[in-house]
Amino acid sequence: MKKEFLEAGKIVTTHGIRGEVKIMPYCDSPELLCEFDRLFLGKNKDEVAIERARVFKSTVIAKIEGVDTPEDAEKLRNKMLYMHRDDLELDEDTYFISDLIGMEVRDADSGQVYGEIADVMQTGANDVYVVKGADREYLVPAIADVVVSTDIDGGVMTIRPLDGLFD
Repeated sequence: MKKEFLEAGKIVTTHGIRGEVKIMPYCDSPELLCEFDRLFLGKNKDEVAIERARVFKSTVIAKIEGVDTPEDAEKLRNKMLYMHRDDLELDEDTYFISDLIGMEVRDADSGQVYGEIADVMQTGANDVYVVKGADREYLVPAIADVVVSTDIDGGVMTIRPLDGLFD
């Protein structure tokens, strides 16, 4: 099932004297996190407005509306920030990692079930799916030659393994 809210990052500390927070982004890049005008805070997913945000090294420095002092910002330390799935438009054949985790992986020709996606490794050239089978793990490259279809709603990915992939 698709999650309505996706982890965007974690507030790790305060920054400066104006109530800014430093966020460790969980999305593809810190620049992407800076694009959001609203995020959702903590377990209750309380909506917060982002007044401004900028990249600082591999983190994001953000000013949350209503958080104006270092003391206010300190209260947010270690809280998770979430984005609403509808606030981000994905390209075709691009998926949220959280939607892929747990998907059943089947052979496109034989119907054999290899297992479920346990993790997604982002290697740079292409992602690699870690498929946990009954007795072993498989590493499946996320390339068009291998992945035949991905049915997020049905929870099934069909693949056609390259020769020697599972040997």
